[in-house]
Amino acid sequence: MEDLDSPLRYSQIRATIKSKPALYRLYVEYYLKFKHVIESSPASGKILELGSGAGFIKEIVPEVETSDVIHYEGVDAVVDATKMPFQNQSVKAIFLLLVFHHIPDVEAFLNEATRCLAPGGRILIIDQHHGWISRWILKHAHHEPYDPEATTWTFKSKGPLTSANGALSWIVFQRDYATFKAKFPDLERLYYRPTTPLRYWLSGGLKRWTILPNLMFPFFSFLDKVLCLIAPNLGSFVEIELRRK
Repeated sequence: MEDLDSPLRYSQIRATIKSKPALYRLYVEYYLKFKHVIESSPASGKILELGSGAGFIKEIVPEVETSDVIHYEGVDAVVDATKMPFQNQSVKAIFLLLVFHHIPDVEAFLNEATRCLAPGGRILIIDQHHGWISRWILKHAHHEPYDPEATTWTFKSKGPLTSANGALSWIVFQRDYATFKAKFPDLERLYYRPTTPLRYWLSGGLKRWTILPNLMFPFFSFLDKVLCLIAPNLGSFVEIELRRK
């Protein structure tokens, strides 16, 4: 059985992303969203990606500091999101792509993010959404743990990628939003925006297969937007932007 937490998977993951044009274009789309968030952030401060893995964000945002809790060869620093080694108010923007649901203590992360962010600093979280399509996939056809009924924001971690709660972003920023506001009065949720009902699943994600040809990517991009306009809860993923007051 493949060890999902092995740092030796770096080259394999990078090759998979690069070999699937539709998945590559989806990553570029996500990185461009972060670039847009940076433009609204303070003028000075560190730009940080947590859980960079084998991604290629530096092709889009060269000034970003990449990091991961796994010792991947391609990242700038090894960083635990719950114990970040940065000075108070020294970070202006933080990006998490499909990472939030793997953090075993997101309250600790949000406390650390509040400490590290400069006033006006931003966090962009792109993560799984507890939507009408995705909830079936995450429960029955996905390898990661998924528990929308969880009563806490924590879980026991056996490894950075093998442990998760796929519903965690929805739990914290939707179901328990009143609790989030009470616990983190200095973090303002600017939006919770469900997106991408179909493209990621059709691309096959980090698996070897895909049923989304590159030529069909524009059509399914349009279809994803239309579906979310009709019913936001069709979204399989979500964009969440937070601002440090």
